[in-house]
Amino acid sequence: MEKLIDKLKRRSFLVVGRAGMDFYAEPPGTVLEEADSFSAHVGGSAANTAVALARLGCGAEVVTCVSDDAVGRFATARLARFGVGTKYCRSVAGEARNSLAVVETRLENCQSVIYRNGAADFDMGPGDVESLDYAAAGGVILSGTALAAEPSRSAIFRAIELARAAGTPVIIDMDYRPYSWVSQEEAAEVYTRAIEHCDLVIGNDVEFNVAAGPGQDGFEHARSLLQAFPSLVVYKMGERGSVTFTATESFETGIYPVRALKPTGAGDAFMGGFLAGLADGLSPKDAVRQGSASAAIVVTRVSCSTAMPDPKELADFVSAHPILSSQETTAPGEHHAHCPV
Repeated sequence: MEKLIDKLKRRSFLVVGRAGMDFYAEPPGTVLEEADSFSAHVGGSAANTAVALARLGCGAEVVTCVSDDAVGRFATARLARFGVGTKYCRSVAGEARNSLAVVETRLENCQSVIYRNGAADFDMGPGDVESLDYAAAGGVILSGTALAAEPSRSAIFRAIELARAAGTPVIIDMDYRPYSWVSQEEAAEVYTRAIEHCDLVIGNDVEFNVAAGPGQDGFEHARSLLQAFPSLVVYKMGERGSVTFTATESFETGIYPVRALKPTGAGDAFMGGFLAGLADGLSPKDAVRQGSASAAIVVTRVSCSTAMPDPKELADFVSAHPILSSQETTAPGEHHAHCPV
């Protein structure tokens, strides 16, 4: 664990996954069918996580493929605006297109329509990860969705191999999106192969249930991973908070109750806040709390990437909001922020 955290203190990350465009119906509360206008933001798990890290002062490079069109250029331009590196974002010609999400900013019956036919990020192959500077990175963050199809699946396994050879920590956000996979059985098999070589694993209860396989318990599966390779596993449980497992301890962490606008973006915010905390020397317990605070902030704002907090916003929020214990529940009108998204 100490070696893992020491490497993370380099405060520089390679984030492998997807970057796309998110359209949010405006104003907040508008249903898609009635919307007259939308705001545009860069989105996708890898992009959002990279922005979260950059906003908290860490270096972040996104590794992906984007479509060779205006939407692909929008994604990379917005990443650059946030201070995220894009030199490993390769444009692909032909019929490949960037992911597009059309989303509502509301809690009840929130609609999110995702277009991923011919997704450009699935064109990422082993060649796209060969030239990364693994030795200089504090960590390599992998988005689990990239495991769902080839050649990006092979790119992920090659990145794991090269990071391991360089002695660089490998972090996986399970990021399970059922529409991207042929079956849950395939997802379980592929996740298991990847996780066996990762230092840090983050997922929610649904994702660990999928990884465990049919009829198996996701919580026990998460706990058992420490017998394989990971040094740290975070099992997120929505409004019940999270449980973190290390080789020497396990601990529960509560949530920051907030009046949320939407359910999306919490998972990516948690990952960014948590890793930035570890990189800044926080203990795992305090880093998990920081991740939870980041998630709480993001669900109270429009968008995911644009909503990521900076250090002052994060510090002000933590000083003004108590964290509930894992045994407490949210009050009427309040909503959990440590969401399984």
